[in-house]
Amino acid sequence: MATHGSSLMSIYTQFLAAVESLKTFWDVMDEIDEKTWVLEPEKPTRSATARRIVLGNNVSINIEVDPRHPTMLPECCFLGADHVVKPLGIRLSRNIHLWDPENSLLQNLKDVLEIDFPARAILEKSDFSMDCGICYAYQLDGAIPDQVCDNSQCGQSFHYICLYEPITLKMSGRKA
Repeated sequence: MATHGSSLMSIYTQFLAAVESLKTFWDVMDEIDEKTWVLEPEKPTRSATARRIVLGNNVSINIEVDPRHPTMLPECCFLGADHVVKPLGIRLSRNIHLWDPENSLLQNLKDVLEIDFPARAILEKSDFSMDCGICYAYQLDGAIPDQVCDNSQCGQSFHYICLYEPITLKMSGRKA
């Protein structure tokens, strides 16, 4: 009986240690969710390690955070027109030496990218048109527009599938 109780207590202790080890990760993700405009996931769970965050009009960053090292540089992928995305990539490369694991992930991203993240309340939907320019929907089969016109006068967003799947095939599968 003592063996069963002690092994149960051992499992419980391991569980508490595992939960405690994720506290910093959850704090980092909570700060991102509270202080930025997160496009994806719309309703993040505690297990979600990725965020797609608005950087400005028709430009966003997709980050993948390592739960074991949440203050280290995450995997970053910029989404938007080349004329907007390329300078961000250059800044990231140029300023990577500024990354300080003692600072929050969000503060490091601000410092390295030389930007302030817009809050959802600051940008109106009309300032950040994310509806697809082909199907006029934001979500299509769970995907949001992730392709952007490179013309600096345009910047329209599109679903990948809308650009590359013949429109007749897509429309024939839809209900009116």
